Amino acid sequence: MAGAIISARGVQKSYGSNHVLRGLDCEVRGGVTGLLGSNGAGKSTFMGLILGLRPRQGGELSVLGADPDRSGAEIRARLGYAPEHHDLPGDVQAADLVRHIAQLHGLPRRAATERSSNALWQVGLGEERFRPIGTMSTGQRQRVKIAQAIAHDPDLLLLDEPTDGLDPMQRDDMLELIRRVGREFGIDILLSSHLLEEVERVCDSVLILTNGVVGHSSSLRDMKDTSNGIRVELDDDPRPLAEALAARGAQASVEGQAVTVTGGGEVGDLVRDLVADLGLGLRRLEPGRTSLEDVFIEASQ
Repeated sequence: MAGAIISARGVQKSYGSNHVLRGLDCEVRGGVTGLLGSNGAGKSTFMGLILGLRPRQGGELSVLGADPDRSGAEIRARLGYAPEHHDLPGDVQAADLVRHIAQLHGLPRRAATERSSNALWQVGLGEERFRPIGTMSTGQRQRVKIAQAIAHDPDLLLLDEPTDGLDPMQRDDMLELIRRVGREFGIDILLSSHLLEEVERVCDSVLILTNGVVGHSSSLRDMKDTSNGIRVELDDDPRPLAEALAARGAQASVEGQAVTVTGGGEVGDLVRDLVADLGLGLRRLEPGRTSLEDVFIEASQ
């Protein structure tokens, strides 16, 4: 548990007969961590437990060194949270909302007012900070949620689907903002998303929930460095090579002009010999790399 900002051991959470978390074991360390899982996997429930807003039925949970069930208020003072929903008060100015949330986190009014202005400038809404939130676009409201979450300078930031409702350009801007908050501001982030590409772009590590337990947990660097057989890119039709490999017991899948091959330790020699025997034009032969999509599919099965 040393060095972990979040540590869970056998965490359980049920709603009546619906068992959402079924003995969750994980450790979340510093940096930006992606929290992935299909609908109903337990992502939002896990965030609620981290915030101390919901009691758990079993197991141990430590957030920033404390138990949310016993020290919820103290932990929430050190957390920033941007929820998935867009239910912000439309007639309230952005600066007033961010100041109010900062005061709820314990800042005096004058400091909260200053932090509110600074946070809105940091997320690109400095000139819009006195606009009523109801007159803002979806992208601007998402930035308001980020501003209120960072205004009190938290140790840990929880973001629940922060790009929901954004167009591609707004999504790119939001991901760049998240990257900057995590790396320039030095705030650890737990980012819940159902979009694998977003997690790959901004996160340092990934935690995948499957049916209330952890299906996979690793750094993205370690995951991508894991060899996944051999990838053969050809100038010719790759199907004859895939069929020949399958006939010899190797697993081969075709994608475009490439064949990805998995098998025993001598699969590389087999590929080389078959390419020569079939007279195929070899463009590239390299180790296959595990993708986040591969890991997510395997963890979800």
